[in-house]
Amino acid sequence: MSAEAADRVAAVGSSRPSTPLQTSWFEFLLDSSLLEKHLQKSNPGPHTHSNMSHCDPLNHEHLIIQFLEQASKPSVNEQNQVQPPADNRRNRTLKLLALKVAAHMKWDLDVLEKGLTTPVLNMLLNELLCVSKVPPGVKHVDLDLSTLTQTGVTFILVVCLRLSIVQQEKEMTENILTVLKEQAADSISVLEGALRLKKDFYVHTMRTLDLLTADAAANGETESSTAGLCISADELHCQVHYDLGGIFFQQSCTDQLAYKKAKDHFRQTNELLKKLNTTVHVHLDEKRLSGYWNACKALTADCDLSDSQMSPYNQINSLIRIHNYQAVIEAFIKDNVTRSLPSHFRRSVLREFLYKVQQGETGLDEVCHKLCVCNAVRDALEGEILSVRFQQLLLKPSKRIVDFILEVCMRSLEKDCPSETSRRNMANFMKNLCESLEELSLVFVVSSHKLFMELLKEEERKVLVEQMRKRSATINLSAKPLPSFYDIPASASVNIGQLEQQLILSLEPRRIRQILIELHGMAERPYWRVNSKWEVPPDYINVILCIKDNLTKDLVYILMTKGLHCISIKDFVHARQLFSACLELVTEFSPKLRQVMLNEMLLLEVRAHETMAAEGSKERPPPDLVSRVRGYLEMRIHDLPLRQVVGEECVAFMLNWRENDYLTLQVPPPLVMNNPYIKLGQLLASTCKELPGPKESRRTAKELWDVVVQICSVSIQHKRNSDGRVGLIKQRESSMGILHRLFCALLNTPFWVFWVMACFLFHQDDIVNEVTAEHLSIWPSSLPNIQAVDVEAVAVTVKELVSYALTLNPNNQSWLITQADIYFVTNQYSAALNFYLQAGAVCSDFFTKAVAPDVYTDQVLKRMIKCCSMMNCHTQVAVLCQFLREVDYMTAFKALQEQNSHDAMDSLYDYIWDVTILEYLTHIHHKRGEMEKRQIAIKAIGQTELNTSNPEEVLQLAAQKRKKRFLQAMAKLYF
Repeated sequence: MSAEAADRVAAVGSSRPSTPLQTSWFEFLLDSSLLEKHLQKSNPGPHTHSNMSHCDPLNHEHLIIQFLEQASKPSVNEQNQVQPPADNRRNRTLKLLALKVAAHMKWDLDVLEKGLTTPVLNMLLNELLCVSKVPPGVKHVDLDLSTLTQTGVTFILVVCLRLSIVQQEKEMTENILTVLKEQAADSISVLEGALRLKKDFYVHTMRTLDLLTADAAANGETESSTAGLCISADELHCQVHYDLGGIFFQQSCTDQLAYKKAKDHFRQTNELLKKLNTTVHVHLDEKRLSGYWNACKALTADCDLSDSQMSPYNQINSLIRIHNYQAVIEAFIKDNVTRSLPSHFRRSVLREFLYKVQQGETGLDEVCHKLCVCNAVRDALEGEILSVRFQQLLLKPSKRIVDFILEVCMRSLEKDCPSETSRRNMANFMKNLCESLEELSLVFVVSSHKLFMELLKEEERKVLVEQMRKRSATINLSAKPLPSFYDIPASASVNIGQLEQQLILSLEPRRIRQILIELHGMAERPYWRVNSKWEVPPDYINVILCIKDNLTKDLVYILMTKGLHCISIKDFVHARQLFSACLELVTEFSPKLRQVMLNEMLLLEVRAHETMAAEGSKERPPPDLVSRVRGYLEMRIHDLPLRQVVGEECVAFMLNWRENDYLTLQVPPPLVMNNPYIKLGQLLASTCKELPGPKESRRTAKELWDVVVQICSVSIQHKRNSDGRVGLIKQRESSMGILHRLFCALLNTPFWVFWVMACFLFHQDDIVNEVTAEHLSIWPSSLPNIQAVDVEAVAVTVKELVSYALTLNPNNQSWLITQADIYFVTNQYSAALNFYLQAGAVCSDFFTKAVAPDVYTDQVLKRMIKCCSMMNCHTQVAVLCQFLREVDYMTAFKALQEQNSHDAMDSLYDYIWDVTILEYLTHIHHKRGEMEKRQIAIKAIGQTELNTSNPEEVLQLAAQKRKKRFLQAMAKLYF
């Protein structure tokens, strides 16, 4: 027994009795019988490998990994040169042990694929080929499998596994994956050749592998055609057909003919499964096979099959292939009665059409809407929750869609005697439909429908009608069921209501004018009050209401309010039509209103261009628009109602498009004095323009500082200054509201955001020494009257501003660090660590490169250490202490002394490269009697690359490798 093994046995009394001792890999080299005992102990019965990891720390896959890793470890010669693994007895024995473990697992393809990484699995398969006497360097297609014994099925097994690897493509090593893909065609050829073999085969077992170590001349059993585990020809063919079907099915994405090949292989797989009495050696998922089979049938179905011969699935897929979409919709409606298609299949069909729309196919929007309706009615009948997509469809439905919903509901209850549950569910659906519709005209359509009358009791209808009455104060709903909006009798009173509803819905200026003419011919009343949501800006209300002609007054008011609403929902096309019609109208009688409309049309064009920029357009505004903006800022018209937002957004527009010279030199002084937003815009432009000159930029920055402090101050009113200028904020509104509107809503480019952010960060006295940002040096270093500043509003604005800046550029590492600092000083340690990690990730390609030292400074690293400490992740603290320029051993040792660590303590030892910290770990684990953890620490110390005698570049390489792996693991944990 080795000394290490003796220490482990001696420690049994002090170890936890509930945790079994781990068997080290080298003990299997010392005792040739230990492996078989270990495997029998950890897997006493068949089909228990899935639970094995709970009964022994070294499960089968872990053993294979350890054996092969140790056998492939490079060595270091006396000159400290790295040498390839030696071909000695130790390494050959380790490789054979790995093969014996796989043989004990009966070469279970599923387990080997899931439990081993690609490099390890590739190494295992190469060793399998070597011991099976396959000559090295022989290509797939050069082997005659009919002349081979065990080698033949071994080679087929390797090809199956490698094909499976190409299909999986998970956590691949790129060069291995490239080679395997290049060999895929040859592998397919070999497997197709294997299907022509008719004899049974035998694969290696632990016994036949043991015989390989003996003299082959003494016993030729390993070369016998009956040695090893028997695999019948039918079992082999079944597995190969299944694997070939899978690979052809995947290739069909680029080769449609491959579907037919896949279908043929899956058909033969099904036939062989029925033929086999036992399928111990066939590893396939029968549900997946059934899915493959159905998919292939649907994709290769013959068009001459009659409807009676085709399954419902094939019928739907056939209709989609021939683009008979109306028939698909009809099939879905009929299926709401029969319910033969499962809901998940119906949803997959809808997803297929949505994908076609995303790919640019035109004319499918209505098909998607109707399929969504059919699925929603089916869900309603079964009492399921309605999809989010259907709820979105109800936000702005057309009358045509509502009519279709009612048609589907009627036809879905067409069978002779629908169940009471279905009727009740449908009644609830109808009620919810009424409550979801915003437009009252559409509510009328539903509430007057025959099905609505049949399904809802009179009391329920009364309650619903009462709810509708409360929703609108302008329309009196009767308690009786209302007739359809389009079936109202042609009486004068009813026609007024109908026309008012059309007035609410219409966005076409000529139609709006025609409706108003008809309404004024029936009854003279203020129709601009028809909809309580119609509002024009307070600045304009008086001048509009002074219009003497009532028809013109209504028309101007309604055209303006509808245009403003269209701008708010970014429907700029209709907004232009409405404003142009209004401008044409007011030009005839009011120069003042004409200028008002010109100002609003300017604001429309500014917002339209800024919207395009926000959506990714790089096109500069046309010169005509810039000229119009300048003209507005310079305009001086006495007694003209002006909306302040127009001036604000014009200034923001000039800032965003770098019209700094104009803002600093040409804006009229009265406009600067009377509008604080324009003054602030001018100071921002001046500060930026004069930045290269330190004296000038500091003077302008001081003035900008004073303005922002004034905005943030709580004072009620400012007097005229000594130089005659009027105070900027005459009455204090909500500081948070003002600042959020100005800095987030108006300034939409990162260039300006960082300027305002830098200014604001210095105002938050509590975090001035904690939060970092760019260009802080130009601002004053103190704030004399901090009591006058609304600190809470500033804090909120700073946080919102940084968050907004990150929506504009989420990969700005400086802003990510600033966001992390804000979370850090407000004790939100998990969020802070998340953003510190994001900052490192964006500048290192997700930690595949080293993080620049100017990003992870010692200050940042110390804050990350504190975050981990406050979350009781003490091992993470110890690992991070190594990242500092001078390793902080005191903090690391103190953290490792803690016993209530919330991280997976010993699993992080692989990330420690500082031998002093590892030696301390072995000491504290020995002191606590934690012998298993001590062994893990000893194993980490024993790694060749951490030997302190290694050259400095080897040690640095080991440290960098562990840094990257640790930061990647942390990112997965906190992202």
